[in-house]
Amino acid sequence: MSQLFIGKGNLANSPTLQTLPGGANGTFDVASMRVYFGRYGRNDNGEIEQKGGYWREVEIYGAKARDAARLLRKGSRVLVMGQEREYMARDEGTGGQVMVFKIAADDVALLLSRVKSIEFEPPRRSSTEQSDGFTDELHEPHAAGQPA
Repeated sequence: MSQLFIGKGNLANSPTLQTLPGGANGTFDVASMRVYFGRYGRNDNGEIEQKGGYWREVEIYGAKARDAARLLRKGSRVLVMGQEREYMARDEGTGGQVMVFKIAADDVALLLSRVKSIEFEPPRRSSTEQSDGFTDELHEPHAAGQPA
């Protein structure tokens, strides 16, 4: 069973990055993280309060996995979009089989509610951008009546 999933939550710990066998080049990267998705509602006074929630294991792959492991930290508020999937796992306590739900994320976005500052990388240039003679440089606006 696979279900579309979109949710906001908080990271329990910083993501862990692993390189696993498989994929087009013989390996692929996967970042794993545990996220708490809270449920909120209004109390008797009309104030919003947490009414429960649940934990999910979230995995993201490839370049996004490397970025998630590099940029996200414990406590980060994130938006997760992907597929909710069922897996069978072995319960270490009893040795029996249990069903586990994980999110195979298409994207994990950092929400800005707890961000103090942002530093951007320089723009990436593709080979077509480099050869067409155009640049993305910013120019100061010209004052009225002055030559361009």
